[in-house]
Amino acid sequence: MAPRNVGVAVDFSACSKAALRWASTNLMREGDRLILVHVNSRYQNEQGMVHLWENTGSPFIPLDEFSDHYITKRYGVFPDKETLEILHHVANRKGVEVVAKIYWGDPKGKLCEAIEKIPLHCLVVGSRGLSRVKRALLGSVSSYVVNNAASPVTVVKENTV
Repeated sequence: MAPRNVGVAVDFSACSKAALRWASTNLMREGDRLILVHVNSRYQNEQGMVHLWENTGSPFIPLDEFSDHYITKRYGVFPDKETLEILHHVANRKGVEVVAKIYWGDPKGKLCEAIEKIPLHCLVVGSRGLSRVKRALLGSVSSYVVNNAASPVTVVKENTV
């Protein structure tokens, strides 16, 4: 089978880690490329990397660089130890290439943009499990992406993993 670009939306929350664990266990196969898609919605325009990559997103960041605090700090991203452990496990045990791509702006639009421009064969996102009222008031990134994405999207609830 041909290798696939499998995206996982990450914000380092418990629900995005659940999505990452689910994708690494149930979806990834040898030769695939796991692309972490992180959208930084809270950023300062003064940050250097934002000026370079605001419109297109960062270049692909290999796992060894994504594990380096000094490199990720320049992108305004702070991956936690648990996320990095999951990534190293899937890279080493399953023979999967792991890279990250950082976007700046609105997560809803940027995740759909990533699907089309990378391109991704599929995207896995976590769900915070908002109530109907909160979802109506705040909106749901996962709902928006499911309804607007050009590729299949899998939504993983935190408590299902």
